Amino acid sequence: MDYHMRVVFSLLLKEIRSNEESTDDSEEDESEEEPKLKYERLSNGVTEILQKDAASCMTVHEKFLALGTHYGKVYLLDVQGNITQKVDISPVKINQISLDESGEHMGICSEDGKVQVFGLYSGEEFHETFDCPIKIVAVHPQFVRSHCKQFVTGGKKLLLYEKTWMNRWKPSVLHEGEGNIRNVKWRGHLIAWANNMGVKILDMISKQRITNVPRDDISLRPDMYPCSLCWKDNLTLIIGWGTSVKICSVKERHASEMRDLPSRYVEIIFQFDTEFYISGLAPLCDQLVVLSYVKEVSEKTEMECCARPRLDIIQPLPESCEEISSDALTVRGFQENECRDYHLEHSEGESLFYIISPRDIVVAKERDQDDHIDWLLEKKKYEEALMAAEISQKTIKKHRILDIGLAYINHLVEKGEYDLAARKCQKILGKSTELWEFEVYKFKEIGQLKAISRYLPRRDPILKPLIYEMVLHEFLESDYEGFAMLIKEWPGDLYNNAIIVQVVVDHLKKDPQNRTLLRTLAELYTYDQRYGKALEIYLTLRHKDVFQLIHKHNLFSSIRDKIVLLMDFDSEKAVDMLLDNEDKISIDRVVEELENRPELQHVYLHKLFKRDHHKGQKYHEKQISLYAEYDRPNLLPFLRDSTHCPLEKALEICQQRNFVEETVYLLSRMGNSRSALKMIMEELYDVDKAIEFAKEQDDGELWEDLILYSIDKPPFITGLLNNIGTHVDPILLIHRIKEGMEIPNLRDSLVKILQDYNLQILLREGCKKILVADSLSLLKKMHRTQMKGVRVDEENICESCLSPILPSDASKSFSVTVFHCRHMFHKECLPIPSTMSPLQFCNICSAKHRGPGCAILEMKK
Repeated sequence: MDYHMRVVFSLLLKEIRSNEESTDDSEEDESEEEPKLKYERLSNGVTEILQKDAASCMTVHEKFLALGTHYGKVYLLDVQGNITQKVDISPVKINQISLDESGEHMGICSEDGKVQVFGLYSGEEFHETFDCPIKIVAVHPQFVRSHCKQFVTGGKKLLLYEKTWMNRWKPSVLHEGEGNIRNVKWRGHLIAWANNMGVKILDMISKQRITNVPRDDISLRPDMYPCSLCWKDNLTLIIGWGTSVKICSVKERHASEMRDLPSRYVEIIFQFDTEFYISGLAPLCDQLVVLSYVKEVSEKTEMECCARPRLDIIQPLPESCEEISSDALTVRGFQENECRDYHLEHSEGESLFYIISPRDIVVAKERDQDDHIDWLLEKKKYEEALMAAEISQKTIKKHRILDIGLAYINHLVEKGEYDLAARKCQKILGKSTELWEFEVYKFKEIGQLKAISRYLPRRDPILKPLIYEMVLHEFLESDYEGFAMLIKEWPGDLYNNAIIVQVVVDHLKKDPQNRTLLRTLAELYTYDQRYGKALEIYLTLRHKDVFQLIHKHNLFSSIRDKIVLLMDFDSEKAVDMLLDNEDKISIDRVVEELENRPELQHVYLHKLFKRDHHKGQKYHEKQISLYAEYDRPNLLPFLRDSTHCPLEKALEICQQRNFVEETVYLLSRMGNSRSALKMIMEELYDVDKAIEFAKEQDDGELWEDLILYSIDKPPFITGLLNNIGTHVDPILLIHRIKEGMEIPNLRDSLVKILQDYNLQILLREGCKKILVADSLSLLKKMHRTQMKGVRVDEENICESCLSPILPSDASKSFSVTVFHCRHMFHKECLPIPSTMSPLQFCNICSAKHRGPGCAILEMKK
């Protein structure tokens, strides 16, 4: 599995664990770490080889494998371990095999000093036998190219062979004098090798050695605990020796630091120690795969013995390391192996790791999503397994999302988590009706139909009606509220409505007053389009949905005789509905139905009047009595707004009930202002209202009556003095006040009269000044306008004869009159002015009075 995908997936799993209940069986299982690698033995031809021989070395190419044995054989294998070619090199052990990047050329060295470099498809190119064992050989990575025909060998010294222009091989010594060469790795232009003293790196471009990394533990025999080398990339070398790991980076030296130094240098970027002896190294993204040789003390003999080798994944840190995973490998004959018997090779492109031992070859692979899902299912982590399958559904080959989901549902059911199992059915079962019906029957067998009811599909797909009826019957037997909820939520076409109606009716025979069943039956009748029966139940229950039902299904014909019931239930909503649909139920029909309920009749007619003052005009006479009986505060506004109510009838009713304010209004409206004023004074004894009434009527005789009535009543006189100043001359009132009469606040009233008078004088003077100033300004403006000249040219015509105003012959004499309105006439075309008024006016604009049409210019020539 891709590394980045695994990181994302691990984060998602953490979120799942924090937000949902774990489905693991125990806390121990939850804390158990998942292996990072999976293992299998390389079999087929390899099994046959290792039964008779022992593996000594192996090299991995992306296309094939090359295996060397202790009996001097080299086998070419495919990635499944099948033998494709066999080469007899020597009767003794093969020490190392090297391949170029193309996989077309191979270098082999053996314990008897033989070295061969040849093309797998082009024949032998080099064959030499040395007088000492040759431990290592490495061909140039680009050996296939003609200018890269180079390889190195190592015994007691490191030799470089180069092919000359005469097709001869020229050797040169790269290093000697520090013991046997134990390992060599060639990458790009860099060669790294290890001898008894440490690790060296040679730059093939400059032919300079750029570093020497000494080994840490010199107490270990280098032949028993050999150095492991691995290039991570062209500039990063990984060194493992004993228990020490170093990661070295080759860097370019700055020009200012060169002097006599090599152009490159090596920096150790990570360094740490491991618990066991290192037999092999390989990179895995930014981590390391380390093959370790392990010794342990036997419990029986209490002696040190060889244990199973370990393959660890380690994350290097600046000053230490973190173990990501660790696996003990059961390889054949591990009890007899030494550290030098194990090797680790890897295929860079596929993240495959080969653990080579004399009697066994094990292949370690990164676990893919199928392996990850297997592990999750084994640990009963179904939720995580399902999510992993969904994320990688295009890459997984072994598992199906549906199979994982069904296993998850069964697991939840076994644990008794029925609601969660039912909820997961929505996602897992999808649109498969067969799977849904199978799961429903399974829930029925365990008595948990209620659990799955909320999650049954209602659209796309739709299950058989029997499924839904079975669930409804389950609820009806034990949970009326749940049954009602399902009927409300489920569309009516999911089940056979008639069957469910009959079952509900049978239950109502046992409990006829059950409101839940009655409400549900009404909904069922609605689904079945038996709206009349549904409406009867809703009205009986006084249910709030009755108005919605009427509107939705246009049941106005069914409620003609149920208007009183609707009004009793909710008069506000009922009236609004009736008025909104008066085309379906007429006003006359509603009034007739409410005849025996005048209080409801008033509510209806009052709202009708508020909406339109004229629609119910024939009931305005009736409304007078209804307002007087049930709603006196709105009687006076009604009398004021209505133009259709009979005033005599209204006056009679108001006088009978002694409604003074209403009577006063009616008397004034009927023209009997004096009687109305008298009633205000005598019945209401309210001088302010009387004054206000007199102001509204604006009748001098009414003011006279008011003064006469108030002259012997000091409080009334005070009110008049304070308010009549702008309507009646206060002197008329003051002259009639009897001497010696004590009038409250007389001085204040007189002061107010004087102040009002002064205010009126000031207002008049102010208005006069404004008028004079405006008149003068307009006069000046008119004068300036009239003093301006008027352009007269050939385009102007006489408004009387319609001829050009100027003659065509400029030498002739002419006379033209031009008015301020810009109309022009020939002198002879204008009528002769009268002797009484010498002024002349434009015939078109102003023929009778002086105005802007007055002449301003007379042109003569």
